[in-house]
Amino acid sequence: MFTLTTGTNHQRAAVRDWLAGLDAVSAETADRIVTAWVTSWACSVWDELHAIPFSANAPGYPLAKHVNEVTRAGQALMPRAEADWGVTLDPEIMLPILILHDVDKPLLSTPDGKSDLARRMPHGVVGAMLLRDLGFDQRIIETVATHATDAPFHGDTPEAHVLHYADLFAADHALRVQGATPFYRRG
Repeated sequence: MFTLTTGTNHQRAAVRDWLAGLDAVSAETADRIVTAWVTSWACSVWDELHAIPFSANAPGYPLAKHVNEVTRAGQALMPRAEADWGVTLDPEIMLPILILHDVDKPLLSTPDGKSDLARRMPHGVVGAMLLRDLGFDQRIIETVATHATDAPFHGDTPEAHVLHYADLFAADHALRVQGATPFYRRG
């Protein structure tokens, strides 16, 4: 499935160069986030980060672009959630959730579609397993594990809600750009 790796300096630099939000978390958290993405990428069939698609429904839309859109949308929603819902969202929890929500997609996709692993394990679960092995907080692991729209159940935390709206906001953009039906138009 995956083997934890810190990767090469080139891989770490490539991941750091495309991830939004790393500057808003501690250096230790940023390093573990980079290791998670490097592990997923290094254990996948993908040679280039920017070649990994967001979805089989939007194969021309890069996963890297989607992840950054989710991160920025979530960062914009955090103060709204705090003001409107009266909750406090810890950036050391919320930002890793946003940045890592799709960390398993390199492992679950191939240039031809879904990987064998994707036929055996649902999206989110593999990512959560990776994050558990890297010692991430349980709230991050649980939210990543249950965030997919087709997950059998979803978290009921403020973090899960923020991720949901940020993810669908960015996903609908990717789907519209690719000429696919966005989630909000699906019955």
